[in-house]
Amino acid sequence: MSVKRSEIQVTVDQLELGMRVTRLDRPWLETDFLLQGFIIDSQDDIDALVRQCKYVYVESQTVSKTPDMERRDAPAGLFARFSKRPAQRHSVSSNRPAAGLGKHRPTPDTRIAHINKISTERELGGARVTYGDAKQSVKSIMDGLRIGRAIDINQSRAAVNSIVDSVLRNKDALIWLTKIKSKDEYTAEHSLNVCVLSATFARYLGHDKSEIQQIALCGLLHDVGKSKIPDEVLNKEGRFSDEEFELMKQHTTFGRDLLMSVKNSDRIAIDVAHCHHERMDGSGYPRGLKSHQIPYYAKLVALADCYDAITSSRCYDGARASMDALDIIYKCKGIQFDEELALEFIKCIGVFPPGAIVELNSGHVGIVISNKDDNKLRPKILVVRDKDKQPIKERVIDLSAPDDRLNAFKISREIANGTYGVDLPSYLKKGLVLEHNTEGKE
Repeated sequence: MSVKRSEIQVTVDQLELGMRVTRLDRPWLETDFLLQGFIIDSQDDIDALVRQCKYVYVESQTVSKTPDMERRDAPAGLFARFSKRPAQRHSVSSNRPAAGLGKHRPTPDTRIAHINKISTERELGGARVTYGDAKQSVKSIMDGLRIGRAIDINQSRAAVNSIVDSVLRNKDALIWLTKIKSKDEYTAEHSLNVCVLSATFARYLGHDKSEIQQIALCGLLHDVGKSKIPDEVLNKEGRFSDEEFELMKQHTTFGRDLLMSVKNSDRIAIDVAHCHHERMDGSGYPRGLKSHQIPYYAKLVALADCYDAITSSRCYDGARASMDALDIIYKCKGIQFDEELALEFIKCIGVFPPGAIVELNSGHVGIVISNKDDNKLRPKILVVRDKDKQPIKERVIDLSAPDDRLNAFKISREIANGTYGVDLPSYLKKGLVLEHNTEGKE
């Protein structure tokens, strides 16, 4: 009996256990496979090929009854994943997302149920210092990149760790601070806000602390490539020309390259910087990846990125309400965003997130301080205007408290910062340390 071997091209969604992969749709050295040619002997091998390729070549065998001395090749599998070996080089293909650690949503069995350790009011003072220090770090990183300085990955991790520690103590304090935005410092604030939002979302999903730190680092560094975009394009008011838009899109590749050049950089952060504008339907950039090819962390950070961008005042667009941003995310689920994660993100943020200025059905105006995961329509609010929109002595009310006096109060709508003279930064300076005026308890 003789065996004649040939190659056939198959798409990655046709791969099965036992197939022998002989060639890829890209050079082997641009991938994370140790051997050039291997037998698929696990689902992990299939998943890795799906992440890195669109199609591959597999061995086809035709068996004849003619005697032959040919020996059967021994299996040469063993895909070396990052979870089982240290990084050997700092190169990541421009055509695929890298394999990585912890790239899946926690299962019901592994999900960690995080709880607030202290109140928003108590955490806010420390969170304000943490946010300010982290913001200076981000500005230092971005300014340094513009003059050719390398990213200080240790400085980035230190900023992220302080952010995550605050988020784990209380999920609302830093979210409150992301509502305080400056149009002139958009790039630095946006990167920091995406870090905070990503960490908060990861906490909500039940990731452990180390994973939350890694996700937050991805959020912090996702837009570092914008440091290589000329200011006249980055800060342009009005619509980009086609040429300017193509240049702007390159920030994902610039970000990948910058992070690849950093010693001890995080390989998943490299992927997220490169992939956070990919879309589930393949219409994103820079590579037009489809859902199964996009790293999980990139899908997660993309939601935080979009939400903060929509709710921020940018050089070419005004800030929109949180409800508008969540509505856009809902309408784009399954097309631009991972559908399951989009729905979870909406639940995580809630209709009236911390820092939202709201008008009650009574006409009173207040600022949302915090809310409960199981009752986000009835948050804790700092009331700052009476029914005639006149300033009053501030007091905190908890709409979720079992208090008959509060049952009649409902939120009618979210309003923009500055409406009726309500200015978020001025209340931030007060620290919201108003627990002694609280009506109802958490």
